[in-house]
Amino acid sequence: MTSAAEGADGLVGQGRQGRPGRQGRRPGPAPSGSGSGSRTRAFLRLVMIEHSVFALPFAYIAALTAMFQLDKNIHWGRLLLVTVAMVGLRTFAMACNRIIDREIDARNPRTANRELVTGAVSVRSAWTGALVALAVFLGAAALLNPLCLVLAPVAVVPMVVYPYGKRFTNFPHAILGLAQAMGPVGAWIAVTGEWSWDAVILGLAVGIWIGGFDLIFGSQDVEADRAHGVKSVPARFGIPAALYGARVSHAVTTALLVWYALATGAGLFFWVGLLIVAAAFLYEHQVVKPNDLSRLNRAFFTVNGFIGMALFICALLDLLVRGLTV
Repeated sequence: MTSAAEGADGLVGQGRQGRPGRQGRRPGPAPSGSGSGSRTRAFLRLVMIEHSVFALPFAYIAALTAMFQLDKNIHWGRLLLVTVAMVGLRTFAMACNRIIDREIDARNPRTANRELVTGAVSVRSAWTGALVALAVFLGAAALLNPLCLVLAPVAVVPMVVYPYGKRFTNFPHAILGLAQAMGPVGAWIAVTGEWSWDAVILGLAVGIWIGGFDLIFGSQDVEADRAHGVKSVPARFGIPAALYGARVSHAVTTALLVWYALATGAGLFFWVGLLIVAAAFLYEHQVVKPNDLSRLNRAFFTVNGFIGMALFICALLDLLVRGLTV
């Protein structure tokens, strides 16, 4: 099953997968080049490193809001460590997902060209990359503050559970949402070293948002899901129910973002950002229909990438106008 937060070919995008079987690796094109550089590039394609854009803007919103409340100064070193931690954790999660589901990917024509299926990346290389990414995440957490390091394993667990969740629950989207919700919470703790319920509100908004468009993204793989026994809302309840669930999720997301704005005393620019987000949600649900998923990738990439960046820009402008010092 593809995580919406993972990309088009299947994010974060992974193809909807079923239970693991004994099918071997499917033949495919040989890796182009044998040097460490080509292997690194293949691994970065495997984890779709560029799609970190989905989670990072909300981590930045949390971190910058925390800095504003702390002393109204941008702490660039902490912001850099937040970036390193977020990218490291997401890379670990993507690599684990690809490794765990590689045999199922080989059975799905839409995912059969993935690097672990074709042999462009070996399982050993993928595990090495995953462990390096995990070490980077833990190192960044340790450099931030003790609470970040203590809570780091809590952030790791749902990243590993998610691929298996598709095998035992019809609601793996909720596990994905939980994993993504931790980003803003962690970013806030990275700045202050303290728990914040305001960050929890933003984290819930992000998690429900991503879980919602994972419902949309998963609708394209209903036949494969059912054929291979993978569990998901679209496979169990049908595409119309999944799209309805996505609409409800995004309505809840909007309400949570309003709550976050009120809780943090947001100004005019942030509210403008919320209007943009609401309009983007409306557009997203207009272009995807139960009987027409042809524009699904537009909804996934264009709209959801736009939502994160637009809200971040508006939130940053709002904080700068209110006195945040660069």
